[in-house]
Amino acid sequence: MAARWSSENVVVEFRDSQATAMSVDCLGQHAVLSGRRFLYMVNLDAPSEGHRKISRQSKWDIGAVQWNPHDSYAHYFAASSNQRVDLYKWKDGSGEVGTALQGHTRVISDLDWAVFEPDLLVTSSVDTYIYIWDIKDTRKPTVALSAVAGASQVKWNKKNAHCLATSHDGDVRIWDKRKPSTAVEYLAAHLSKIHGLDWHPDSEHVLATSSQDNSVKFWDYRQPRKYLNILPCQVPVWKARYTPFSNGLVTVMVPQLRRENSLLLWNVFDLNTPVHTFVGHDDVVLEFQWRKQKEGSKDYQLVTWSRDQTLRMWRVDSQLQRLCANDILDGVDEFIESISLLPEPEKTLHTQDSDPQPSSGHGEEEASKEDSPNNLLMGKKSEQLGLPQTLQQEFSLINVQIRNVNVEMDAVDRSCTVSVHCSNHRVKMLVKFPAQYPNNAAPSFQFINPTTITSTMKAKLLKILKDTSLQKVKRNQSCLEPCLRQLVSCLESFVNQEDSTSSNPYALPNTVTPPLPTFARVTSAYGSYQDANIPFPRTSGARFCGAGYLVYFTRPMTMHRAVSPTEPTPRSLSALSAYHSGLITPMKIRTEAPGNLRLYSGSPTRSEKEQVSISSFYYKERMSPRSARRRWSIQAINDFPIGRHICKWDIFCI
Repeated sequence: MAARWSSENVVVEFRDSQATAMSVDCLGQHAVLSGRRFLYMVNLDAPSEGHRKISRQSKWDIGAVQWNPHDSYAHYFAASSNQRVDLYKWKDGSGEVGTALQGHTRVISDLDWAVFEPDLLVTSSVDTYIYIWDIKDTRKPTVALSAVAGASQVKWNKKNAHCLATSHDGDVRIWDKRKPSTAVEYLAAHLSKIHGLDWHPDSEHVLATSSQDNSVKFWDYRQPRKYLNILPCQVPVWKARYTPFSNGLVTVMVPQLRRENSLLLWNVFDLNTPVHTFVGHDDVVLEFQWRKQKEGSKDYQLVTWSRDQTLRMWRVDSQLQRLCANDILDGVDEFIESISLLPEPEKTLHTQDSDPQPSSGHGEEEASKEDSPNNLLMGKKSEQLGLPQTLQQEFSLINVQIRNVNVEMDAVDRSCTVSVHCSNHRVKMLVKFPAQYPNNAAPSFQFINPTTITSTMKAKLLKILKDTSLQKVKRNQSCLEPCLRQLVSCLESFVNQEDSTSSNPYALPNTVTPPLPTFARVTSAYGSYQDANIPFPRTSGARFCGAGYLVYFTRPMTMHRAVSPTEPTPRSLSALSAYHSGLITPMKIRTEAPGNLRLYSGSPTRSEKEQVSISSFYYKERMSPRSARRRWSIQAINDFPIGRHICKWDIFCI
């Protein structure tokens, strides 16, 4: 579908405002632009006919501003500035500051009014706390949620009055305000900072996240390990929010060039190309919100504020709304009823008036499998497109830069052909994916011509690939790339063994000199290329957290280094085995003659059956009572008097 584009319907410039935030009231009558010196009140029915100002005296810019979403409180809005939140009242053409919420010790990053309770406001801050305030009693927050890391976004659930979500760098935490001690669920959503967070308007469990890692991901927090769908982009995504109609999504990109179009409208069931592009802003769009529909009108209006200091209003007619509709499902409700797997009871946040659902029978279980989110979000739509989008998506995300590997993928036939070249050997394999893949259904592997390895090597490779794929699909995870890496790793290992046997006639027999141990456990944990580039894990360290405490970690007091204190820690995990076998002696230079080969291949000091681990670099010793009294640890930075000098003995005891 070709992307459509349009220009704005209304443009209003505010060159002197220097506003950093914008919000539209729930009645669709006013928009507030928040600058450092003034708050500009814009009448959206006549935006170019002048505006009112509310003066403010502060050296801090406003970080976030939002109107109360309830009609009875439509004249209230909140604005955050540094460590405080000011509550404003706008009525009859004049505005005033009502009260201030003060409790955070660091900058407030976001705020959000509750969807179901007009008196509740939640704020998030860099100080690691999320506070829920009742504006009828502003002396202190009614609920305090504590996280280890600072929160950048906070949003109330649009279907559950007790549920809210916060973002912390690349992670998302789901909270129940009735259980403030800990988060209900954790999502390791992105590898970079999350800029945008939005709940689905019709689903209690589905949300969308946008990040600095150039992607938008859709999640069901009952399945925290796997996202429902992903929208890959070429640039970081500043915001991504659902539309109030159909199945639309509006995203704001961070353009590489100032005049690039960054405001896009998508259909969440077809993320291949945007259905509409809003063209007009000359710089990054800082905020966008939907205006309430006028009575008797089917059109929506999108209000945007940009760094180019212009306020623009875009009309979204019924024809454009239909581009976001889903032809497969009659509505979003049917999609919500079929969301993925049933959640665990303790992870679902039920409302107070919700009744327990009766257990479903065998027929309903079969129906739920057919209507799983993978089938609904990927399968049914892919049938319409003629491509199985789940597999196609995996193919598109596969790393084609794996050395000595060539992959030819066919999503229609649900298969791929893998060719691997290693030394004088060549392996060609056909991989077929069943229709249920990756839902507990592993692909099949078959060697095809020309393949030059022996039958014994083929059997070993097939067993390794089968085990690897089964481990992944049991968790409903894709397995193609892990299998490719295992294939390359094992093939290189076999070739190296052959080369060493044929090129070293002086090698001693295995009965005299046992071979170096192969670290299967490390290989399976760290991928196909062993761990030569993985640094040795730290055994001690310290860092200040957001709450002002010094958090430290160290090995147990009964653990000492097994090697001399003058020798350094191994450079990498792969070097650890050489320490145990005596092949490497740090801080010393070996000058043995070539004839003294036995020193390099001598018997290891440990049993081959004993697995190499990080803890094996240390040994336990019995601690005497006298030495036990001399050992101590730091509890917190507050335990130390200000200005005290920590001597070498203190550091050694740590």
